Amino acid sequence: MVVNEPGRNGAALVTGMAWWTALGSDLDEVWRALLAGATGVAPVASAHPLRNDRAAAVGDLPAELGPEQRQYELAARAVRAAVSDAGLDVTDPRLRLVAGTSHGSHLDVPPDRLDRWGETLAAGLGMARRPLLVSTACSAASDALLVAAALIAEGEEEVCVVGGVDVLTPAKRLGHSALGTMSPTELRAFDERHDGTLLGEGAAFLVLERADRARERGARIRGRLSGTGSANDAAGPTAPDLSGDTVVRAVTAALAAAGRGPGEVGVLNAHGSGTPVNDDVESRGFARVFTDGKAPVVFATKGAFGHTLGATGALEAVAVLLALRDQAVPPVPGLKTALPGFPLPLPGGAAPLPFTGNVGLSITIGFGGFTTCLALEVPA
Repeated sequence: MVVNEPGRNGAALVTGMAWWTALGSDLDEVWRALLAGATGVAPVASAHPLRNDRAAAVGDLPAELGPEQRQYELAARAVRAAVSDAGLDVTDPRLRLVAGTSHGSHLDVPPDRLDRWGETLAAGLGMARRPLLVSTACSAASDALLVAAALIAEGEEEVCVVGGVDVLTPAKRLGHSALGTMSPTELRAFDERHDGTLLGEGAAFLVLERADRARERGARIRGRLSGTGSANDAAGPTAPDLSGDTVVRAVTAALAAAGRGPGEVGVLNAHGSGTPVNDDVESRGFARVFTDGKAPVVFATKGAFGHTLGATGALEAVAVLLALRDQAVPPVPGLKTALPGFPLPLPGGAAPLPFTGNVGLSITIGFGGFTTCLALEVPA
């Protein structure tokens, strides 16, 4: 299945954004740390044996917080910060929360309802309206952005605060250890030594606003979500279709919705999970999409933030907008020798890589075949 709505998603302006990560929470400080090659991955104690005890935990949360409270606190901080960055208030009656998570705290603390966490979050923040919740594995936050953009384009909403949150829990770490998707060494996206992923936690939210409303109130415009594309290969519960078809379809759909061609893309934030299967699938897909003209620079942040599951799409959307703003991408942590035949430029070493262009893409690939691409732009 492919979702492609040409021209329907172009009206969503980004007027605020924030993140809470293993590298901190200040937007520009975390971005500078990424550009410097920093990583938040470090040993995290586990009561159970794992393939690897390394993960990316948010350090300024009390250690005694349980999974539900940890998820609430991360999300609440990021939502408040994003809304404040937009010059709005969380109690604005027009504001709709659209949020994604994978399992969130649900594997460790089974809820009576899977949407309870979002209702608790909205109520705790004093928001006037019930939230919309999305759970599509590792593409959850990207799909939340897709949903919010569609609501704004259809005239159903004026302004949404949208993103994702996920937390480290024993069940998730045990699950990825047992599946063999957890690296026994380190997360090395697109490196010939890649052998798996490492988990992280965090939250990121963006304020999407109807263009005319944002301009009327004189809002600062951080960028535009100009197109979205979503595809599902239905190949299996965990592994994606190996052909790369789903990546091609999602990227092509997002570019069509944005009215852009592959040659106009300056930067691409890849899923970059470090698992051999996912890295290879992305490599095949990119080779089929970007065949002529200018090749976008590819970067990946999971080596710094860990794989934050349902939060990753929002964290990476923020990273793309900052990359477009500064015309530079951070080095890929752990990358020394790129995969043979990888078709696009990668920033190895320890220094940022400059690029030119005002169009960027963010791609997420989730269990269950969920693949989503977001096209983001800043003024030329």
